[in-house]
Amino acid sequence: MPTQNKQQPYRFGEKLRTVREKKGYTLKVVAQKAGVSESLVSQIERNRVSPAIDTLLTLADVLDINLEFLFEEYRRDKPVKIIRKDERRKVEEEDVLYQELAKPSENDGEHAIECYLLTIPPKSTTHRGSYGHLGREFGYIMEGKATFQYESSVYEIEAGDSISFSASSPHVLINSGDTELKAIWVVTPPQRFNMQ
Repeated sequence: MPTQNKQQPYRFGEKLRTVREKKGYTLKVVAQKAGVSESLVSQIERNRVSPAIDTLLTLADVLDINLEFLFEEYRRDKPVKIIRKDERRKVEEEDVLYQELAKPSENDGEHAIECYLLTIPPKSTTHRGSYGHLGREFGYIMEGKATFQYESSVYEIEAGDSISFSASSPHVLINSGDTELKAIWVVTPPQRFNMQ
């Protein structure tokens, strides 16, 4: 039996209504398939009542809704994560500095990414990608110029350029300029910063 909930911490109604409308189902059709009243479905969709868990699961089944989609906002992790500039985790590989911009989370599953600010001194190079690894990478050069070696191919890139590639082949980024190279780099799945 649903109960009135003034605080309404769980708001499934919008998602249920959106999916129902996209599928072209009426309230009556959903109610009949779920074995509940049309009025109850309407109240749940308008967040007037919080459904009992078995009712919610039945509605999700009728609408063929993935439970992860339905509950994604209510995971323990907050949906918005901020890393303050003075709180970034850092990893150094020889003289190359990686500063974490986005923290990977176990809840991200196959969509987990890491993003970091990459700083390479003149004439230095990255090392970890030299053997290749699973996943994809994307980089944006903020300052300086670089030589990107991918397998036997060589690419010259500079400030304002972006690059993306399969990370499975050997690859290294070399600062080919006389000034510090700064780049934003995104990797999936995460490689340098362990999930915590």
